Amino acid sequence: MKYFVTLRAHTYEIDVGGGRVTVDGEPFEAHLAAVPGTPLYHLLLAGNSWTVAAQPLEGTAPLRWALGAVGERFEVEALDDRTRQIQALTGRTKPPAGGGVVKAPMPGLVVRVEVEVGQRVELGAGLVVVEAMKMENELRAPRPGVVETVHVAPGQTVDKGAALITLAPAPNAEPSG
Repeated sequence: MKYFVTLRAHTYEIDVGGGRVTVDGEPFEAHLAAVPGTPLYHLLLAGNSWTVAAQPLEGTAPLRWALGAVGERFEVEALDDRTRQIQALTGRTKPPAGGGVVKAPMPGLVVRVEVEVGQRVELGAGLVVVEAMKMENELRAPRPGVVETVHVAPGQTVDKGAALITLAPAPNAEPSG
């Protein structure tokens, strides 16, 4: 099955099937196994072994996931080929990002806050670091914006879904005219 996966503003074409995965035309041997009772998966990719934490985020198509691996957290969007073709035919593309609130993907401890109110941030900028399951997860800006509210402080424990940072839309750099 073919997917289009977006990670940090780059979209990869991924074809999955028969113990192999092809990423942008380059084939790799791949095996994925869930760890029962946890959000963890063991991934064997091209002879390298990885433990990956995966959590679905709110929304519909495209599917959004928070992935944690090697001490870093990534947000990805995945769209299957059929849905992508339907969206192209109907003129309906990815829905606009809503809410503007970055939430805790799982319960944890706030290690540090990397932004302050009024600070302008770019897509992918680090916002807050939360420790969960003995792993530090840096939560990054899902889009450009301005920090409107910081809801947490270092040392604070948070529940899954707790508001951490609220982003307001970034003002246009140049006036339109």
